[in-house]
Amino acid sequence: MKLNPDCVRNILLKIESLPGVKYEYRFSEDTVPNDFPGYSYEEIEYHLRQCDLHGYLYKVSYTLTGDCVVQDLSPLGHEFLSNIRSDNVWTKTKNVAGKIGSYSLDTLTKIATGVITELIKQQF
Repeated sequence: MKLNPDCVRNILLKIESLPGVKYEYRFSEDTVPNDFPGYSYEEIEYHLRQCDLHGYLYKVSYTLTGDCVVQDLSPLGHEFLSNIRSDNVWTKTKNVAGKIGSYSLDTLTKIATGVITELIKQQF
C-alpha cells in the first residue's frame, strides 16, 4: 500500500485529541468509519503500523479481533505533529515533497522542519 501522508496526520491528530493519559483510542472496524471518513479500516491499519514502526506512537497493542489500541503519541510523534499541525505548514510540506518526489515520513519530517525554519527567519 502506498503511504498517504494525510492519513498519517489524521491518525496523529486523533490520538493527540485524547483527553488524558488514562485514555486510549481503539482503532476498530466500528470506530474508523465515523472518525476517519474516506479511509478504509485497512488503510488506517496500515498507516497505524507505519506510525508505530517509525516511533510516533506510545503503547500500541493489537487485539485478537484485529483492533489496534494506542495510548498516546511518543515524544517523536508529538514533535512531528507539532511541526505539521498548521494547515499552512502542512500544505507547503506536501508541495515540496511532491516536487522532490518523496513522501516518506523521514522526508516529510525534514521538509516540515525546513518550512518552519524559513517561517522563523521571516519573523526577524
